[in-house]
Amino acid sequence: MINVSILYPQKEGGHFDLEYYLKTHMPLSIEKLRPALLGVSIERGLSTAGSDAPPDFIVICQLRFDSVEAFFEAFSPHAERLQGDIKNYTDIDPVIQFSEVMLLDAFPVS
Repeated sequence: MINVSILYPQKEGGHFDLEYYLKTHMPLSIEKLRPALLGVSIERGLSTAGSDAPPDFIVICQLRFDSVEAFFEAFSPHAERLQGDIKNYTDIDPVIQFSEVMLLDAFPVS
């Protein structure tokens, strides 16, 4: 299993419309990437650990797939539409990383 991490770095003067991202872009993304999309989480950065400094990343999106190939099979037909929507919520260039999931839900909540 893999995560596709889409990280939006803190950028002085940068714009990020979180409401549009959560209410419009992500529902569109989820719709287009299903059924290959196994899970998604969105995190809003609060601060840098141990300080009052702003977070390194404003938003982090985690998309879970069986494999990198499964991601590209789901994403490629919709790439133009999804990437074209980025300008509607940010002027920040995202950092994208593919990671192998090594541990997931190891500690169930009681």
